[in-house]
Amino acid sequence: MQALTTRLTGFAPQVLGAVRIVAALTFIAHGSQKLFNFPASDDGAVPWISLFGLAGALELVGGVLILLGLFTRPVALILSGEMAVAYWTYHVPTGGFYPANNGGDAAVLYCFVFLYLVFAGPGAFALQREK
Repeated sequence: MQALTTRLTGFAPQVLGAVRIVAALTFIAHGSQKLFNFPASDDGAVPWISLFGLAGALELVGGVLILLGLFTRPVALILSGEMAVAYWTYHVPTGGFYPANNGGDAAVLYCFVFLYLVFAGPGAFALQREK
């Protein structure tokens, strides 16, 4: 069992990088949907000068930075905070506390994935290498 653990641990930077990339790609889609209605949604694009517009800008720009692995830790801290604010100011008031009931599952998961990136760093495949 020790050999398996050692072997798997050796791939941790690559898996962390893959998690960062996949989270960023899906997060970018939320931002582009808010700002440009792409991919198309029933709600359409939001006004750029609004709270949802600010959220879309953070998701789009922050998602691209996370995807590239640039300024990962500070950007991830901002995005984690954005998702916490989104959960408590949008999801909880409209649907109650439980994420399964209020549609806030993604906000909670993004919040904690980005919080993990604050502490773990970008992993492999990042343009900005950490020393």
